[in-house]
Amino acid sequence: MAIQNPYADMMKYWSEARPQLASFDLNEAIAYGKRNAEAFSAAGQAFAESAQAIARRQVELAQAHVADTLKTAKALVIGSPESNTHRHVDWAKNAIETSINNLREVTELAAKSGFEVFDVLNRRATEQLEELTAAGKKAASAAATATTKKAA
Repeated sequence: MAIQNPYADMMKYWSEARPQLASFDLNEAIAYGKRNAEAFSAAGQAFAESAQAIARRQVELAQAHVADTLKTAKALVIGSPESNTHRHVDWAKNAIETSINNLREVTELAAKSGFEVFDVLNRRATEQLEELTAAGKKAASAAATATTKKAA
């Protein structure tokens, strides 16, 4: 009774697949991962810078609101109740309008930030598609060459 090698089929497969595996470049795979990491790092940096800018602007807006409120409160102490009522209504109207405008400004900053981060990641995704297309063409060419050599 002859002993059969249980790995013979696997070894045959690997010997036939070797020309296709030869086209795999580990350095290119590492560079691919590095470019992805750099893109995510750039996106994170853009996000962090935008978040800081938004936070600074919110602090500026809050400080302006507090200063306006203190100024109005001091003005309300002086004067008759009738004139203070008119000032209070004007202040409330102005505060609401200012708050809405401030909210709009901060929302626009956040949207701009999101688009900047998206653009960084979108550029990398486009590059990835181009790289994968080129790698696919290279692998197909290598397979065709290996098949031609095998047939000859």
